Amino acid sequence: MTDSVDREVESVWDYPRPPAVLRDDRLVRVECGGHVVAESRNAFRVLETSHPPTFYIPAQDVRSDLLAPTEGSTWCEWKGRARYWDVIVGDDVRSRAAWSYARPEPAYAVLKDCFAFYASRVDRCLVDSEVVQAQEGDFYGGWITTEVRGPFKGAPGTRGW
Repeated sequence: MTDSVDREVESVWDYPRPPAVLRDDRLVRVECGGHVVAESRNAFRVLETSHPPTFYIPAQDVRSDLLAPTEGSTWCEWKGRARYWDVIVGDDVRSRAAWSYARPEPAYAVLKDCFAFYASRVDRCLVDSEVVQAQEGDFYGGWITTEVRGPFKGAPGTRGW
């Protein structure tokens, strides 16, 4: 197991465009409403210029019984059409807290049916034992850990970077 604090510091400005996809064997965990919604050592990190990494968790490592599809979609020029999911734990509904790609573009086929989560819309996300900080804004879903350096796109006034 590799601890986040032992990893080399990465600048998001060194990440490529189009984005790279790397498998990540660290323990990635999403918690909401007292439940573990997702937990995996087989996640993928998507690395794109100016963005903290977005973690995609394979469907088999996600509690699909806590997810419900919601209306609407968005289009990513690289990955294709994203579908959104509510995380529902009892009466607690976290609107559009997750997204997935049912038919990603060929270069991103490994993300098919994986789920990504907005850290700001669930209770807690962790990479190994480190609690991540959510990327600012409501459009991007990057997870900020101690190994990642910005400045990051997403805050007010940064959309046009």
